[in-house]
Amino acid sequence: MSGTNKFDDFLTHLGTGPWNMLYFLASSYWLLLVPPQFISGVYLAPTINYTCLPPEGNESVVVSKDSCSYTRLTEDGAEVEEACTEWEFDTSVFSSTLTSEFFLVCDKNRLRATFQSMYMLGTFFSPLIGGYLADRYGRKVVVVVTQILITLLSVIIIFFNNFFIILAIRFLLGSCNMLTFFIYALEVCEPKHRGTVGILTGLPWALGTMAFGGVAYFIRDWRWLQLAVSLPNVLIFPALYFMDESPRWLIVRGRHDQAVQVLRKAARWNRVTLQPEADLRALMKEIQEESATCSSTPTNTDTKTKKFSLPLPNLLSTRAIQVITAVVCIDFFVVSFVFDGLNYSGDIYSADPFLYIILNGLVEVPGYSLTAPIVDRWGRKMPTVLSYVLSGVIIFVIAFIPSDLPVLILVLALAGKVCISGAYQIIYLYSSELFPTEVRMQGIGAASVFAQLASTVVPFITSVLGPVLPWLPSLIFGISAAAAGVFTVALRETKGRAAARHHRRPVRLHHHHYFYHHHRYPHVCK
Repeated sequence: MSGTNKFDDFLTHLGTGPWNMLYFLASSYWLLLVPPQFISGVYLAPTINYTCLPPEGNESVVVSKDSCSYTRLTEDGAEVEEACTEWEFDTSVFSSTLTSEFFLVCDKNRLRATFQSMYMLGTFFSPLIGGYLADRYGRKVVVVVTQILITLLSVIIIFFNNFFIILAIRFLLGSCNMLTFFIYALEVCEPKHRGTVGILTGLPWALGTMAFGGVAYFIRDWRWLQLAVSLPNVLIFPALYFMDESPRWLIVRGRHDQAVQVLRKAARWNRVTLQPEADLRALMKEIQEESATCSSTPTNTDTKTKKFSLPLPNLLSTRAIQVITAVVCIDFFVVSFVFDGLNYSGDIYSADPFLYIILNGLVEVPGYSLTAPIVDRWGRKMPTVLSYVLSGVIIFVIAFIPSDLPVLILVLALAGKVCISGAYQIIYLYSSELFPTEVRMQGIGAASVFAQLASTVVPFITSVLGPVLPWLPSLIFGISAAAAGVFTVALRETKGRAAARHHRRPVRLHHHHYFYHHHRYPHVCK
């Protein structure tokens, strides 16, 4: 039995009690607070009606239809077109926004999308940074430091009057939003509950999305809204005070004395009897030695052989792996593209941006919770294909529905969200079972790059193209989702079959922990 399995057996002996629940509840609370930062552009930089304010004193001015320019007569009677520099904004929905404060309209309209995109660009780097730091300095240290930074950055952003500084802070916020907290909770979770924990963590995300819509309904000023959804971060620090470093990480790093203290506390809180310390230390030594074997430096022969080996060729080594890599990368891109696109499209699919976000969070719940029994009964392939295709067809139809049928448009958008939420939940499990063990982390890591690329690009589809051609985003999202479903037909079913060799059933991960797969586990032999 491997050292990792032995530690899992020890976690089973500890059972699930107050000690484990503290980690689970703390990570769930953290996930509850992520959506308001993740989709903040919906309310902080929304699309707003505006009217050009040309210079006073010229009665012959004619403002263009899009309010981006005006025509004035010169003294000699010639017509001169001038760009608008000031606007009057509609305050019937929002009293103050980044859009109105920094005039993010006309040629600056793309900066609204940039505001959202900068956060996603930050999250592109966070797993790479977080995995390294968490493995080197420990899970708790990284969690505490990042939570401090997130709390400070999310609050101080409201005090700046320079939009480009605000963009820089948004990038830093995304970079600090690491998945270490979730990994932290999983490492102390009893093995039989890890799948359940992976699924249930989708519910705080959905609740956080709904809560953000509710808070935004009552607070229409962007600075006060940002402050209201950021201050609750401080409530997580009392829980962090009582949490300990991951005992698994302590064991791997050779800090056995600390690990013993943590495990004694866990046994005391869970009211179980700890095995004799001599046996416990012997187990720790085995786990550490196996970890050292897994991560040991290759021999000179291996080094010469693999000197010029790159991850990418491994994913293209055989025809079968090429197909898996290509289709999974497409699926990851599309599922993130469509899911985020629906989140950002409140001004396209609903006249009430607050109700839209609340309902969007609500319909995510069945998308997350129903996928577990579905894939257990009907497998991975067909539910994935149907989720993509149904979502694509539904969203595609929206493009052709007249705007005077808003209720139908909203219902279809929410139906598409349910389907794509299910696809997002399944694809992480499915892809981890498709890739052979030796390239699994490389494959999912490569696919996640495409997912993050989609999240970075999609705000420009919804915020730049959407106001000009409201039907175009639906067309793009619908075709993309349906195409991904068709491509997925090329993959094999993994349920009930021998997965790639040495494969262990993975934890089912919720998509919005958008970078679980990037977190490295040096103590686990793949």
